[in-house]
Amino acid sequence: MLDQPFEEEEQEMSFLDHLEIFRWHIIRGLIAIAIGTIIAFIFGKQVEEIIMGPANLDFWTYRQMCALSGMLGTDALCFDSLDFTIINRRIMGKLIQHLTISFLAGLILAFPYILFELWRFLKPALKKSERRYLQGVVFFGSLLFFLGVSMGYFILAPISVQFLVNYNFLNQVDNQTDLQSYLSLISMITLAAALVFQLPIVVYFLAKVGLVTPKAMRTHRKHALVAILAVSAIITPPDVMSQIFLTIPFFILYETSILIAANIQRKQRKQEAAEKAVQ
Repeated sequence: MLDQPFEEEEQEMSFLDHLEIFRWHIIRGLIAIAIGTIIAFIFGKQVEEIIMGPANLDFWTYRQMCALSGMLGTDALCFDSLDFTIINRRIMGKLIQHLTISFLAGLILAFPYILFELWRFLKPALKKSERRYLQGVVFFGSLLFFLGVSMGYFILAPISVQFLVNYNFLNQVDNQTDLQSYLSLISMITLAAALVFQLPIVVYFLAKVGLVTPKAMRTHRKHALVAILAVSAIITPPDVMSQIFLTIPFFILYETSILIAANIQRKQRKQEAAEKAVQ
């Protein structure tokens, strides 16, 4: 039968056999992360320029916001200062943060391969027709991930930094931000946005196994919006603009996920109808 797994994959395997195979997929994924980490560590100067970008007024986002402000005839979006200094209080602080940022950069670089290893592990359990539908999962999953990273880094991170360091309270107190605090903010926002952008992929698999339906997602649309607002409030500072910038694409992703679930349900019903006709 065309929709049956390959003959060699039909052989029953024990739980320990599956666990052993999964272990090697994990090992290869960790090796990819290690390679990415080493590359990021070697190119530490370039990584430093990237990670410190939102701390400088000449950062791309600030320049674009200032240009937009000029087009609108207002200076509300044009910032003339970032009132803070990043300091390191620990003798090993720079080394530890260099290793930490290199690891996070390695994780980002290795994500497509990690997704590929996950796909390889799941592939034998899928029918040929399911494999055909999932051929682009690695590409689209990686694309969504890097879109999330880009949004977190270019939109959410600089807006968050600008809001927090220029917050008008206790003006007599100098802003001296610890290096770890700054790097944690940038990495948390960037990775959180990247993971949330995986929602369509997650919904795809949940819809395939029947745990999610388009009807249920439409019914709970208002609840989803509240959840999105809550998540946006958690991973962004308490300023309305950054929450709006995060909420809009997240809600678009939710609506896209509904379309994906509806498409899967339609194909499943068509397949069931075809099987009944054959019988």
